[in-house]
Amino acid sequence: MTTHRAPQHRTEPGRPVERAVVAGLVLAVGAALAWIGGMIYTIAGWSG
Repeated sequence: MTTHRAPQHRTEPGRPVERAVVAGLVLAVGAALAWIGGMIYTIAGWSG
């Protein structure tokens, strides 16, 4: 009986594309947190 194995992908750790994606996500999260902080600061300034 023959067995079928799916070909394994060659995934090298720390590929440049993955690093770019992770860096982009980190920057996006940082920008979102800064924006939320700015909105809170602005609304707090309006109310008092």
